[in-house]
Amino acid sequence: MVFRLVLGCGTVCRQVTDRVAERDGRVLVITDDASAVETLRDESVPARHADPTDPDAIATVDQPDVLFVAGDRTDVNLATLEAARERFPDTMIVAYLGGNATAADCSRFTELADHVVDPTEALAEHALEGTASPSAEAAIELREQLTEIDGRLAVMTHDNPDPDAIASAVALVDIAESVGVDADACYFGAISHQENRAMVNLLELDLRNMAPDDPLTDYSAFALVDHSRPGVNDQLPPDLHVDVVIDHHPPRGPVPGEFVDLRQGAGATSTVLTEYLEHFDLAFDPRTATALLYGIRVDTSDFTREVSPADFRAASVLSPYVDDSTLRQIEQPSLEGETLETIARAIKNRIERESVAVASVGRIGNRDALPQAADQLLAMKGIETTLVFGFDDEMVYLSARSRAADVDLGETLRDAFDRIGSAGGHADMAGAQLEIGILGSADDEEEVESIVSIVEEVITNRFFEALETRPGIPVGAYTQTSEWLFTQHGEPDGESI
Repeated sequence: MVFRLVLGCGTVCRQVTDRVAERDGRVLVITDDASAVETLRDESVPARHADPTDPDAIATVDQPDVLFVAGDRTDVNLATLEAARERFPDTMIVAYLGGNATAADCSRFTELADHVVDPTEALAEHALEGTASPSAEAAIELREQLTEIDGRLAVMTHDNPDPDAIASAVALVDIAESVGVDADACYFGAISHQENRAMVNLLELDLRNMAPDDPLTDYSAFALVDHSRPGVNDQLPPDLHVDVVIDHHPPRGPVPGEFVDLRQGAGATSTVLTEYLEHFDLAFDPRTATALLYGIRVDTSDFTREVSPADFRAASVLSPYVDDSTLRQIEQPSLEGETLETIARAIKNRIERESVAVASVGRIGNRDALPQAADQLLAMKGIETTLVFGFDDEMVYLSARSRAADVDLGETLRDAFDRIGSAGGHADMAGAQLEIGILGSADDEEEVESIVSIVEEVITNRFFEALETRPGIPVGAYTQTSEWLFTQHGEPDGESI
């Protein structure tokens, strides 16, 4: 019977623990995380609460056939690895490098471990055994669809694109041009997040910022990346004929398109585009490779959120072509004063109920400050779910974050706001936007502020109610407020509040 010993149980390598526990044989996990021990025991996985860096913790453990060093921190994992190799000189050891390894650390890990798992090089496949990739038939179908295009292709991201959307659009342009199709990476809205702007500027990515009144007649074909329906989180006509759709989000309705690849198992759309670049046998442009790796890292929160073996493998493929110096510059831009002010207002204005915090930050000039504020609230002690929202002209933008296992934010926001706006996202990261047409009819600033105050109450109550009562949304606390808005300013058209 094979005996597998796991020392440490970090976020990235938890899936390794899960896979190991599913195998035949005996497994033991030793970690200093008491909550992880409790969770593992609840799942019938043998676990022991002890410091894996302490030689005494493994002094009485039988020699394992395979040993995994699976914490998150490089220094802790190195100390664990050294103690494990001393205790078990002949055991095969798979060691996770951690997120802040120096060249000396890498050398030491390589010296002591039989296999080193590095998220930036995706050697995790040694432990996870197996990756997902699109079939050869899918790549052939995409090629056929692209070669049928007679004219110019617009590769559209969602509004105000994030790194995953930007990188995916640039990569699909590379693929289209490789088969003789002229293409542009296009977006509506603005790229205002400082890291996203740094990515575009430092990599000199060629993007077209579309205005709402720009004619679409410049293009004879359209592709959607990182979203799947025209008119939903983009400013395209809802009935637009779409030639290609490539996304990793769960669809919110029927997905139009001649070629559709919805890879919900992937952590990022950039992962899917990396695989297609491979299938098309294209040389990786360093700018595109750097953008794709950054897109994967952002969407998986540095390989800790909804990560899949395919994401690790894509990172491994991209790694040799990435401009590491530029990537470091992208990840460390200066934080603008407006963003800091938004975060401060979110902290000051927050409403807490149990482990949930909701905050209105009032008027905003940069909607990309909202997810950063939501992240900051999530870092507060005792908070597991956050919603931050702000007003820009006649729109309200919402950003939500959660680390609670029993919360699906995408479904929660859809339950709360889909009937009065547009909402969606992942279980732990989601957003929404609502139109407040009634602001345009307000006569003075005092009336505007009164309406804003009521809208804040509506949004807050809807969110709390949706969290408590999914899948149904009861009327409850916000009914009279909503009715007042509708009767005073006219019935909404389904897209306004």
